[in-house]
Amino acid sequence: MKIGLLPKLLVAIALGIVAGSFLPEEGIRGFATFNGLFSNFLDFIIPLIIVGFIAPGIGELGRGAGKTVGLTAGIAYASTVLAGLLAYGVAKVLYPSFLTFGGLSGSYDNPEEFLQEPFFTLNMPPLFSVMTALVFAFILGLGMSRVEGNALLRVMDEFRQVIKLVIQYVIIPLLPFHIFGIFANMTFGGQVAMIMSTFLKVFAIIILVHLTMLLLQYSAAAGVSKRNLFSLLKTMIPAYFTALGTQSSASTIPVTLEQTKKNGVRSRVADFVVPLGANIHLSGSMITIVSLATAVMMLRGDVASFLTMLQFVAMLGVIMVAAPGVPGGGVMAAVPILTSVLAFDSTMISLMIALYLAQDSFGTATNVTGDGAISVLVDRFTSDEAFQAEEQGDRYYQKVSG
Repeated sequence: MKIGLLPKLLVAIALGIVAGSFLPEEGIRGFATFNGLFSNFLDFIIPLIIVGFIAPGIGELGRGAGKTVGLTAGIAYASTVLAGLLAYGVAKVLYPSFLTFGGLSGSYDNPEEFLQEPFFTLNMPPLFSVMTALVFAFILGLGMSRVEGNALLRVMDEFRQVIKLVIQYVIIPLLPFHIFGIFANMTFGGQVAMIMSTFLKVFAIIILVHLTMLLLQYSAAAGVSKRNLFSLLKTMIPAYFTALGTQSSASTIPVTLEQTKKNGVRSRVADFVVPLGANIHLSGSMITIVSLATAVMMLRGDVASFLTMLQFVAMLGVIMVAAPGVPGGGVMAAVPILTSVLAFDSTMISLMIALYLAQDSFGTATNVTGDGAISVLVDRFTSDEAFQAEEQGDRYYQKVSG
C-alpha cells in the first residue's frame, strides 16, 4: 500500500510519542543508535548535496543568461529574500507571546539529560567542510557557465542525478524511522508535549505569512499591470490547491500555466516564466524554513541578529534554486546553511526536517501561486521582440521544461 511521505511522518510522530511513553531505556537507546548513524550519514552527504546541486544549477542558469532569464531570476530571488525577511520579522514580534524562550536550552547544552545516548556510533567524516563545498560549488558553477563545451556540465548533471537518487531512495525512505526515534527520545525525556503545542501555533502563523506574501506579490503585479488584485488572486486559486494536493511544483505547472494565461499574460511569457519559476522561485519554502528555524533557535535560548538572518536568507535563496525535485528538497538544501550560519546541531536539524515536511505542501502552494505574479511582472516589462532575440534563453527554457 503506497502512502505519501507526509502521512508516513505523521504516523511516525504519533508512534514515536506512544513508544517513548512506555519503552524502557534500552529500547530508546536502540532507536538513538539508528538516529546517530543516520545523522552521521547526513553530515557526510551534506557537502556532496551542495556541490551536486549548486554547481550545475548555476552553470545552467549562466548558459541561459538572456535579459528575460535575468529579469525573471532577479524578481524571483528578490521575492524569495523578501519572504524570508518578512517571516523573520513576524517571528521576532509574535513568537515571544507564546514561545518559552530557552525552553530547551538545557537539553541542547546537556543532551545526555534529554536524549538517550546510542549504544555505539560510526564515524563518517565528510570529504570536505560545508564552507569548502560552498566555495567550490560557486567557482565550478560560474566556470561552467562561461567555458565553451558541455562536457563538465553533463558530468555535474549526472552527479546531481546520483545525489537525487540517494535522497529519494535512501534518505527519504529512512526519514520516518529517524523521526520516530527522535520523537520517542523526546517523549522519554519529557519534552515532546511542549514542542508539539508550540509548533501548532507556529504552523498557524506560517500559513498567515504565506497568505500575506501572496497579497504583497499580487499587489505589486496589480499595481504594475493596472489589473484588479483580487481578480488576479481568484484566478490562481486552482493552482494553489493543486500544489497543496500534489506537494509538487513540477506537477502543478500545467495548472499554473493555464491560470496564468487567464490572467492576461501572453502565452510566450507564461510558457517561459512558469516552468523557470517552478525551479527558482521559492518564497513559500523560504517562509517555512525561516519561521521554523527562528522558533527552534528561540527554544534553544538564542535569537539570530538581523545581519545573521540576512546572510542566512541570502545564501538560502541561492541554494534552494538547486533543491532536488523530491518532497522535502527545500529543507534538505537548507541543511548546510542551518549548520554553518545558524549553528544547528543534528538534533535541531532532525526536528527542522520533521516540522518542515509537515508544512511542505503549503509552502509549495505559495511558491507556484507566486509564479503567476512574477509572470504578470515579466509580461509588463518585456516585449515579443525581446523573446525572439534571446535564443539562449529559449534553449534554457527547453531544458528546464523537459
